[in-house]
Amino acid sequence: MTGVVISLLLVVLTFVFYTVWRSRDGYRNLPLPPGPSRLPFIGSAHKLPLRYQQQIFNDWRNVHGDIIYVQIFNKPAIVLNSVEAMEDLLNKRSGNSSDRPRTILITEIIGYTNNITVMPYSDQWRRQRRWFQTAIQSTSALQSYVPLQRRETVRLLAAFVDASQRHKNDQTGYQTGQEVFAGLKRYGGALMMDIAYGHSVLSLDDEFVVLSERAIAGIAEAGAAAASLIDFFPILRYIPAWLPGAHVMAKAAAVRKLTRQMIDAPYERVHASLNQGTARPCFLTTLLDECTVDGVISDYDKEDVKGAASLVYAGTYPAFRNLCSHLKNYIAGTDTTATALTSSMLALVLYPDAQRKAQEEIDAVVGTERLPEFEDRALLPYVEALVKEVLRWNPPAPLAIPHKVAEEDKCGSYAIPAGTMIIPNIWAVMRDPMIYADPDTFRPERFTSASPERDPRNYVFGFGRRICPGQAFADSSSWLAIARILATFDVTKAHDPATGAEIAFEPEFISGMISHVLPFPFEVKPRSNRAVGLIRELQSEYAE
Repeated sequence: MTGVVISLLLVVLTFVFYTVWRSRDGYRNLPLPPGPSRLPFIGSAHKLPLRYQQQIFNDWRNVHGDIIYVQIFNKPAIVLNSVEAMEDLLNKRSGNSSDRPRTILITEIIGYTNNITVMPYSDQWRRQRRWFQTAIQSTSALQSYVPLQRRETVRLLAAFVDASQRHKNDQTGYQTGQEVFAGLKRYGGALMMDIAYGHSVLSLDDEFVVLSERAIAGIAEAGAAAASLIDFFPILRYIPAWLPGAHVMAKAAAVRKLTRQMIDAPYERVHASLNQGTARPCFLTTLLDECTVDGVISDYDKEDVKGAASLVYAGTYPAFRNLCSHLKNYIAGTDTTATALTSSMLALVLYPDAQRKAQEEIDAVVGTERLPEFEDRALLPYVEALVKEVLRWNPPAPLAIPHKVAEEDKCGSYAIPAGTMIIPNIWAVMRDPMIYADPDTFRPERFTSASPERDPRNYVFGFGRRICPGQAFADSSSWLAIARILATFDVTKAHDPATGAEIAFEPEFISGMISHVLPFPFEVKPRSNRAVGLIRELQSEYAE
């Protein structure tokens, strides 16, 4: 009897092994996706566009299809140009497609490590992901941040009032526009700095903001095109810094010091405050409480906590936009709020009819005696549609942050080799006429019709297990700011001081992984004296 059981077990194991072997062999027998021609040693690197890659990749779709294979030196990469391909590989197969490409320059040389944006899919990643889910994704956490969001939106509106009064005679709109952009930048940074470290940011001269800017700018300078080659050819890291042409390594050493300061300085400030009993509750204090045992935190846990907290605020600042596109793939994933808000300013200027409709809806529902609140959101469908359309019109991260498949896989009828970098072209989806009718037209009404089109928020925040954990907070922060700006200000084109005519301009966007709006001339003017009075009243309350 025992022999029969053993024989049956061997048959079952043989069948399972054969099935798995045939399946894996089947992947190997599948063809690679089509793509641009490849040359020895460099692969398809000579075909890669240097600017606006998302648009060129979308053009390649007409030649090669939805799934495109690109060989970058010795590294395979796949560009996904359709929702179906993204959902298949990144959502349904997320267990195998949630890794990240290795980033030698940023992580191993410069030392920007221990955060879920860059780290591989691992137990360490899952641990930090749990931290973020608890801190900025749970319903209770999001509700606890409402007072912070209300306060910071009032500070933002007050800065708009100051800018409009300061430059009321500057009809070109350049100074006003620059100050508004600065206010939006401070708004995003202040929210995340408060959450991360319990530290209030009142201006862009804040010491931690300046430190972050210096460190990230240093990474940008070190990240020249030649430097990114280190990720493809790791042996280059061992070239002595004193050799001609090896200045990148010397620069990286200096940037490493700045990066350590950016990570260590706010941690040390909060840690000292904890010892003195004066620390405000924040993300970092929560992590320290969890990881400290008998008054001691291990070196491993300390670095993990530092890295997680630094990601919350360091990834917020638009200095990341200056990184070369290769580096942006890995560390610019948290600038959604600032980009959405600056894109909103541009949209309101270019499409005044949409602005007017949103303002009329707010006036009818909210009135003019108070500011919009989250409780009003469900009653403001056009404002909601406007927020969605801004994300569709200019998705903050048009190529998202690349994934990597851990093991060989398939997508559709094509093989995906193990270790392949996966680049989701979100911009192509947002411009797909099969999903969004007349996609080049800014039209919020597409989301208020009887048959609304797909919600772009299902795509712009990423996919699978790598979806942005701060999606809900970024969305609510953007909505409250936009609704309150619409309630109290008119955002218009600037005017020529001599003729009074509107100043024409062509909107421009930074090429790269984060689609920042380049500054443009515009004006913000309070809609009424009552709006100014309401803002000042609330400003004084928060100052008390």
